This record gives sequence, structure tokens and C-alpha cells, in this order.
Amino acid sequence: MDGEKGTVIDSDARFEGTLTGKDVRVLGRFKGDIDAKGRLVLGESSQVEAKILAETAEIAGEFKGDIVADKLILMEKARVSGTFDAKVLSVREGARMDGTVNAGDKKTALATSSTTTPIPSPKPAGVGAG
Repeated sequence: MDGEKGTVIDSDARFEGTLTGKDVRVLGRFKGDIDAKGRLVLGESSQVEAKILAETAEIAGEFKGDIVADKLILMEKARVSGTFDAKVLSVREGARMDGTVNAGDKKTALATSSTTTPIPSPKPAGVGAG
């Protein structure tokens, strides 16, 4: 994101509400919802409590809430808690994570198998006994 246009919440800023953008960098405090169509970066000084939807989310600060991302990266100083759903999850040494994690395509596989594999009905009493 360096040198690129994007939305930046400065380290001295406090923001509450809904934030939608292509590339987003949060360096300060944020509370609400974030929908990043591209890359979301939560800097080391960030304190974020949110529901996040992003293609790529990189967290280096404090986060509490829910994240759904194609790629989630927790940097060395990340302190996160909540629910994390990502196709690709990368956790650097030193990061702290507390919560529920769903990584990979597990959710899709479970949904597919439960809809395509019928549960066999129980056999009536007396059938097959012998």
C-alpha cells in the first residue's frame, strides 16, 4: 500500500462506524464494520473492535471481533481475539490469538458433503437379524 491511494486512519484518530474501501490502513482506534475490497492493514498502534470482511487482512496491533478474509496474516506484535475465517492463515512467531479459527476450505467441504451424502434410514426391527 505504500505510495498507493487508499483509506488511512491516522494513529491519533478515533473512528466509529462503517468503513468501506479498496485498500485500508488503520493506525489508530476503530470500532464498527470494515469492508475492504483489497488489502486491510491494522498497524502496530491500532486498537480495533470490528466485524471485518477483506481479501487480505494483515494485523500487527490489537484486534477484537470477527474476520472473514481470503488471506489473514498475524504479525509478530498482533494481539487478537474473536472469530477468524480465512482460506489462508499465517501466524508469525510472537503473535497472540484467542478465539475460534476456521482456516482453509473446510467450511465449503463440510457444506458440500452434508448436502450430497444422505443419512441412511434405520432398518426396521427384525430385518437382518438372524
